[in-house]
Amino acid sequence: MRSSIGKVVCVGRNYAAHAEELGNEVPSSPILFMKPASSVVSIRSDVVRPNPEVLGETHYEAELCIQLSTDLSMATIEEAQQAIGGVTLGLDLTLRDLQSTLKEKGHPWERAKCFDGACVLADWIDPQAFGNLQNVHYQLTINDKLAQDGDSALILFPVYELLVNISHAFSLQAGDVIMTGTPSGVGVLQAGDKLKLTLGAHEWVTQVQ
Repeated sequence: MRSSIGKVVCVGRNYAAHAEELGNEVPSSPILFMKPASSVVSIRSDVVRPNPEVLGETHYEAELCIQLSTDLSMATIEEAQQAIGGVTLGLDLTLRDLQSTLKEKGHPWERAKCFDGACVLADWIDPQAFGNLQNVHYQLTINDKLAQDGDSALILFPVYELLVNISHAFSLQAGDVIMTGTPSGVGVLQAGDKLKLTLGAHEWVTQVQ
């Protein structure tokens, strides 16, 4: 695990149920987009929404996240497995109203995904604690109510295969983070919401401003 992050590679619609809840087609290959390192904040700080009166709703998307400890380019499954240095949970925050507007215009939607604080990461955990990463269960609760219930067994493109696929599209570097996609149940963050992310025996709590 490295403390420095180069880029955050995000995977869209990696859970069929999430694609369906947003009215999107289920993909036949990974949909990739990126967040800059400047968007990353620790879950130990409050989650800060951009001004909703100006930019509209901020939506949460809880995701299983991977950090690389070595570079990957045109990788094999074995190389991808060995390159994983840390596992944690994260929140991919999205300005949904702005994203929808940009999509309608056929414009890129980095403005809706790359703002400061748009990538909230919990503490990194040794990947050996999760075996082959094929059955990793995690949850997001909001105000003590279950909001999202994810499991890597349900993702369309499993973790190792996903890393291989990305590395054949462009090089990954040590420190890069991969957000592997969100399950169904995404929704709006409200000021004062109490969020709890649970990954095995690990829990993280934060609050929304």
